[in-house]
Amino acid sequence: MQVVVDDADDPRLGDYVRLRESSLRKSLESERGLFIAEGEKVIRRAAEAGHAPRSFLLAPRWLAGLDDVLRRWPDVPVYVVDEAVAEQVTGFHVHRGALASFHRADLPPVGDLLGASRLVVLEDVVDHANVGAVLRSAAGLGWDGALLSPRCADPLYRRAVKVSMGAVFALPWTRLPSWREAPGLLADSGLTTVALTLADDAVDLADLAAELDGSERLAVLLGTEGAGLSERWSSGATVRARIPMRAGVDSLNVAAAAAIACYALAPRP
Repeated sequence: MQVVVDDADDPRLGDYVRLRESSLRKSLESERGLFIAEGEKVIRRAAEAGHAPRSFLLAPRWLAGLDDVLRRWPDVPVYVVDEAVAEQVTGFHVHRGALASFHRADLPPVGDLLGASRLVVLEDVVDHANVGAVLRSAAGLGWDGALLSPRCADPLYRRAVKVSMGAVFALPWTRLPSWREAPGLLADSGLTTVALTLADDAVDLADLAAELDGSERLAVLLGTEGAGLSERWSSGATVRARIPMRAGVDSLNVAAAAAIACYALAPRP
């Protein structure tokens, strides 16, 4: 259902207002139960993952390319705007020219993921781009899912979705009910937990990977930007591991470290 809109203040565009203001978006998206997908590829991946659209906000040049997606939901409004109006509404230049608002689905219970073979577990990673990048690496390298502490950034925030290139729709994820109880919960489920840390007793990640026979069920624990893993999570892990560094660099960005760990500890063919 196409609707041409030429007024940036049109209330029907409320889902797309000021997309760069994270505090506003957090409350608005939670209140309305929505998330925003940006770009044709990400919109397609959200739709293919079974998320139902609330509306689309498209520049005219994207109508033909997304026609098959739009025809799946003929009653969902397609707001057609020029790019100047889109910029006024969203607060930035929407260079991809395509946005969609989707309904959020309920998160799966933690128990649904605890039987997995490979999990990434994030403790208070607060940067949306880092969360998106970690989930993209985990999905691309064959991991089964992700668990997030209660204070982690939202994987369905626009920036996280964009950086992940829609991998947040392909990789099962959910939030842990308790930060404090997380190490015990993982251990009780039979997972071998690997804490990535700079601790003096941490083993070389490559050495650890060489010792694995492929039958282990693993969860790699990744800490917040700057401070890294808390002592509670680090000391509660089965084993502590580190990525050896050179040239005076003490550590990698959490997203880069996650990619290396997911590759090194990936299930063997």
